[in-house]
Amino acid sequence: MDPALLRERDLFKKKALSTPTVEKRKAETSKDEPWKAKKAKTSSSSSSSLSSSLGSSNNMAYKSMSGSSQYKFGVLAKIVKHMKQRHQDGDDHPLTIDEILDETNQLDVGNKVKIWLSTEALQNNPKIEVIEGNKYIFKPVFKIKDRKGLLKLLKQHDLKGIGGILLDDVRESLPHCEKALKHLSLQNEIIYVTRPADKRKVMFYNDKSAQLDLDEDFQKLWRSISVDGMDNDKIKEYLEKQGIRPIQDHGFKKPVLPGRKKNMNRKKQFKKPRDNEHLADVLENYEAVS
Repeated sequence: MDPALLRERDLFKKKALSTPTVEKRKAETSKDEPWKAKKAKTSSSSSSSLSSSLGSSNNMAYKSMSGSSQYKFGVLAKIVKHMKQRHQDGDDHPLTIDEILDETNQLDVGNKVKIWLSTEALQNNPKIEVIEGNKYIFKPVFKIKDRKGLLKLLKQHDLKGIGGILLDDVRESLPHCEKALKHLSLQNEIIYVTRPADKRKVMFYNDKSAQLDLDEDFQKLWRSISVDGMDNDKIKEYLEKQGIRPIQDHGFKKPVLPGRKKNMNRKKQFKKPRDNEHLADVLENYEAVS
């Protein structure tokens, strides 16, 4: 071999030995990696099985699997709304829990929710009345069935001074309400007043016996007087200047019942024990005999 090539080879070896090299090692697998892989595999399989079960049947979707409070109260709200509509349509016969779920298209409700409805939700709901222990009916604000019952209720409120009835409560309580209200309005049996606070209408009985026929000139004179910006004290002062004594309203006073007056200044006198003075002539002294 050529000696020149041998020298070059030796120089190459020396240079290669003097140059540091970094060996690329394989990444060591961590101890947690098999567990992570197993967990990922399990979660993927469970999610795939869940999606397949949800996609297989629409009825077995959210309703059958969920027992959350949001779902339960959604079922309850639908029942109360349906029972209210039944009452307003004139259906006043009670229903069992199965009949209610049938009419509301909720037969796929689970047993757990059904037990909660029959033992807690419907029992304690203020808008549901329990009949015979296992039947339910809507509970309105007022128990009125027709316009005669409504008119009687308005008359009682008027005589007792209770006041009017909210139109919303009447619509909730009276079946076929609009038809009855239209008839009473045509007969001039009721009047409406709108509350300024919340703009809700209040219904009153129109007592025709309390109506007075006033002269038109007097009405014009009454309406011409403006009392805007005047309080009761200014009106009272004006009437007194005109020689008119205003009516004094002192309000209701609680009657004072007559009672025994106790004299707190008198001191309690000590009463001495009395002798049997009425037996003075009967008593005998036996000291001399002894």
